[in-house]
Amino acid sequence: MNPETPVVHSGRPSLLRNWLSLTGLVVVIGSLFSTLLLFIMDTMAHGSNPYIGILTYCVAPFFFISGSILTLIGVIREKRKLGQVAGEGWPKMVVDLSRTRDRRMMAFFLTGAVLFLLLSAVGSYHTYHFTESVTFCGEACHTVMEPELVTYQHGPHARVPCTECHIGSGAKWFVKAKISGSYQLYAVAFDKYPRPVPTPIKNLRPAQDTCEQCHWPAKFVGNLERTFNYHLANETNTPFAVRVLMHVGGGDPTHGPVGGIHWHMNVGKKTEYIAAKFEQGSWVPDATRQSIPWVRTVDDQGVIKEFRKKSFTNDVAGFEIRTMDCMDCHNRPAHRYKTPNEAVDLAMTLGSIDSDLHWIKSNAVAALTQTYTNETQALQAIATTLTQKYPNEPRIRPAINAVQKIYSENFFPEMKADWSSYPDNIGHMEWPGCFRCHDGLHKADDGKQSIKASDCNACHTLLAQGSGDELNKLNPGGMTFTHPGDELDENPTCHECHTGGL
Repeated sequence: MNPETPVVHSGRPSLLRNWLSLTGLVVVIGSLFSTLLLFIMDTMAHGSNPYIGILTYCVAPFFFISGSILTLIGVIREKRKLGQVAGEGWPKMVVDLSRTRDRRMMAFFLTGAVLFLLLSAVGSYHTYHFTESVTFCGEACHTVMEPELVTYQHGPHARVPCTECHIGSGAKWFVKAKISGSYQLYAVAFDKYPRPVPTPIKNLRPAQDTCEQCHWPAKFVGNLERTFNYHLANETNTPFAVRVLMHVGGGDPTHGPVGGIHWHMNVGKKTEYIAAKFEQGSWVPDATRQSIPWVRTVDDQGVIKEFRKKSFTNDVAGFEIRTMDCMDCHNRPAHRYKTPNEAVDLAMTLGSIDSDLHWIKSNAVAALTQTYTNETQALQAIATTLTQKYPNEPRIRPAINAVQKIYSENFFPEMKADWSSYPDNIGHMEWPGCFRCHDGLHKADDGKQSIKASDCNACHTLLAQGSGDELNKLNPGGMTFTHPGDELDENPTCHECHTGGL
């Protein structure tokens, strides 16, 4: 018999003996191999990773299903082909390694299968690392997020991967994030995204699943001293500083007294609230959580107290009752935009801007707060404005560089993103913050108790204020704050006057 003569075998042919089905089988085998590899990586990892779950239990199974479908399509096509020649007998797919052509095809198939398995392993490994990177979140897929990327890089969480806070561990929240990301991809492609990009308040995972992996109520205890340096917007840029003892407090009685700022997060208590604003004669939900007309506390003995503003007479059942957590105060933990006043004060304190330049505080802040269409125009305008204000003054060049740096790190005109776009609830300087509840207007049902606005010492004690030697004259018992400059006729809350600019 001629070895090149095909051998026709009788019997029922295998429907899998076609290249489409065999390719599908290779994909199936590759997905199983990747799943095994990822599972081993997950088992041997020192900590939980937000993406390994989705790669192991979603991405790899997707390829498994795709390969299975490809195999099935090949089977169906083969069955139809064999059915057309059923009257002549159903020929089988015969692989005869004594034939040169079959040996070449087999070698090609095996080489491709091995390469596919290898690439599946390497690809899974690199995909695993890339999708958890800051590059992926801030540059490769989300260039529209430049403001968030820049502020993140200059923030206190710059070494924490984006996915640790925005997704956390496990596949469930990753899937939610990517479903949301699908629309974001469409919005970016067709220029449908809002400017500025809104804070994903409702889409964020609960703080207990993210923040409290590193920070938790029982961890905080004691006090923390802070010095806040300012410069008045007058001709001499008068320095003014405040030394404050922050009563951080805590929630673990075995490590110290329970109280202070983190009393709100005490594990034995619960604080709940309703976020609603008064619009067109009625109270409606406030998605930004900046207006809080109703508060309820439950202490460790189960005693319940409710406080509400006089105008809020609504039934609370018609509103979402939220349990207070970290994000209600620390709402800008990684993407904080410095206000012009704060940024210029810091630059002057560090010496980047010479405080001996008359009116430099007010001139720098004024240059930062003008309306610009893009960063290039802004940087040029800042240089031109300050050069004209200080002609023939060699000290203005470093000041211009510092002001331009402040702008580049905190202002993004193309996205309309800056400090004024995003409320910051830490403290109560430029935004209501604490005074959302501690405004003295939230009364108990008996009308005798209220959430006091004047009990500032519960959260901090003013140790010293002023400049020079005045800051060394500490008063451990606390002192009354004296506003620098002109005396105030009334006692307004800070944010009513301090807007972050001039």
